[in-house]
Amino acid sequence: MPGGLVKSFRTVTLIVLDSVGLGGAPDAPAYGDAGADTLGHLAEFRRLKVKYLAAIGLGNIRPFRNIDPSRKPSGFYGMMTEKSKGKGSTEGHWEIAGCITEVPFAVFPDGFPDEIIKKFSKAVGRDVIGNCPASGTEIIEQFGDEHCRTGKPIVYTSADSVFQIAASEEIVPIGELYKWCETARRLLTDDWNVVRVIARPFTKKGGHYIRTVNRRDFSMEPNCDTVLDLLSAGGISVAGIGKIKDLFAGRGIGASYKTSDNDEGMKKTSEITQSLDRGLIFTNLIDFDMNYGHRNDADGYIKALESFDSQLGGFMESLKKDQLLIITADHGCDPLFKGWDHTRERVPLLVYSSRFVQGGDLGIRETFADIGATIAENFGLPQLKTGHSFFETIS
Repeated sequence: MPGGLVKSFRTVTLIVLDSVGLGGAPDAPAYGDAGADTLGHLAEFRRLKVKYLAAIGLGNIRPFRNIDPSRKPSGFYGMMTEKSKGKGSTEGHWEIAGCITEVPFAVFPDGFPDEIIKKFSKAVGRDVIGNCPASGTEIIEQFGDEHCRTGKPIVYTSADSVFQIAASEEIVPIGELYKWCETARRLLTDDWNVVRVIARPFTKKGGHYIRTVNRRDFSMEPNCDTVLDLLSAGGISVAGIGKIKDLFAGRGIGASYKTSDNDEGMKKTSEITQSLDRGLIFTNLIDFDMNYGHRNDADGYIKALESFDSQLGGFMESLKKDQLLIITADHGCDPLFKGWDHTRERVPLLVYSSRFVQGGDLGIRETFADIGATIAENFGLPQLKTGHSFFETIS
């Protein structure tokens, strides 16, 4: 560029493929996840039809059994190692935005202590049922009938720091369920250090209980500055798509768009990317994790990846030279690994612009926060306390 200046991108679209990990986390054994490899195991399960992801450089990141490397990648590629303590969506997204979780959030592998349950029950005026770690689909099958008879909320957790409340929409109005979650959020913030309270409404269909699209997360605010804060303070637009606003407790988010599934998420992402004059479009695509990873459904997971890839082709074609696309993940959730919880894994880093003459290797990044640092540099913002920008490399 004239005068040695590097031209920034007008918009950055950041898409998080929720739970699409790459294995290889050096500290995976400490989390009981040695050998977890979401994408690697899926690729071994059968060949993935992901030509657009592969064209950017997915198969160049590391060897995969059924994802071929591109001879001439159209984008930049690498993998990122998580620094934060934990393996949940909150820690992953916060770190992507530049905020490292140094102290682990509280987890409850044996269910919540009586002190918490009694305070919550008193506040909402009802006893609870469940109170154990469980798969969200299994626990509503187990306790759904009792809940419908008694109106008692189903409380459960997982390997992550979450207090989840499930209730039938026919028994408990959705607004009342949200109020219960707000109550739990107030009770669990300080000494208990629970990062998310999640509303899990469900209904009955075809003789089985199924979760509805009215999930809502009630999160703590990030405990340090994020690139979203910097963008907002600088008057630069931030659009959150999917559960992004919930994960950041609304902080630093301007417009927010709830979505029912990945397809709607991609449709809205495309729409906002084309209409936004300048700023960040931050999207979470949750189906991989919620519908397939936690349910140990490898076939469904693969179909969702292939569906995303087919939409990605048209999305990439629509991008102008002053628009940047970054694709990553927040953790793993290997459907072919033991259990049904999140797994501690490295995550992919794929970066694309039609401006690129050729792509290249971004290597193994030491933290997810390199994305936040890159976004900050692109928009001429102060650098965050953590993360190393790769803006100069891709420019």
